[in-house]
Amino acid sequence: MVYFLKNGLNQSRIGITVSRKVSTLAVKRNRVKRLIRESFRTQQLSGDGLDFVVIAQRATTLASNQEIISSLEK
Repeated sequence: MVYFLKNGLNQSRIGITVSRKVSTLAVKRNRVKRLIRESFRTQQLSGDGLDFVVIAQRATTLASNQEIISSLEK
């Protein structure tokens, strides 16, 4: 789930939430966070002045890396 709102700044910011309910293993939660940060970085959204909040859901840890990235691109 992705929420966004204009922040009135020159740069975009991102907040990522992957709770323990999504996965009890920190390795899986960290993998999801790394993929989200990398997707944010590569899509060049840093100059749009938006705040993004990404909330991972349980199915995220079962998805492959490419499925997560393509989902975020949409």
